[in-house]
Amino acid sequence: MEGVQLLLRSPVHEYRLTALVILVHKFEKAKDEADKKAIVDLYISNLEYVNNWDLVDSSADKILGAYLAERDRSILYRLARTNHLWSQRIAIMATFYFIRRNEFQDTLEIAKILLKHEHDLIHKAVGWMLREVGKRDFRVEYEFLKKYYKEMPRTMLRYAIEKFEPELRQQFLKGLI
Repeated sequence: MEGVQLLLRSPVHEYRLTALVILVHKFEKAKDEADKKAIVDLYISNLEYVNNWDLVDSSADKILGAYLAERDRSILYRLARTNHLWSQRIAIMATFYFIRRNEFQDTLEIAKILLKHEHDLIHKAVGWMLREVGKRDFRVEYEFLKKYYKEMPRTMLRYAIEKFEPELRQQFLKGLI
C-alpha cells in the first residue's frame, strides 16, 4: 500500500484519482476485515489529498460509506462539522452507500449540519443526496424539504427538486409550500 499512498499524495490530480480507484477496487475485493480497516485508515489519514469533487465522489461512498454500513458513523458527523470543504463533502457523499440501502437518517442529519454552508460544491452534493433519497422515498425527501427549503441555498434546493413534477418544483422555488 506504500505505492498507493505515494500516488495519493502526488501533486498530480490524475495520480491521486488512480490511487483512489485502486483503493476502491482493493476495498471491494478485500475479504478480511483487517484489510478493509487498513484501506479505510489510509483513506482517512490522507483526506487532505482527496481534494477535488471527482476524487470525493468516486471514493467516499465506496470506501468510507461501505465500511461504516454496520459500524458507528460518528466520524461522518465530525467530518461534516470541520472547516475543511472536502471532508464535509466526504461526509455527505459517504451516505450515498446508506441511501442505496434505503437508510436515510444519516443523510438527513448531515444535510441539516451543512444546510447553511457557503460553498456551491457542498450545496450541489447535499442537493444531489437529497434527490437520491427522494428517488427511493419521495415522502422522506418531501417532508425534509418542506421543513428546510426556505433556509437552503438555491443551488441545493434546485438539485434536490430536479426530478419533481414541474408544478411542485415551481411551488418550492416560489416559496409556496
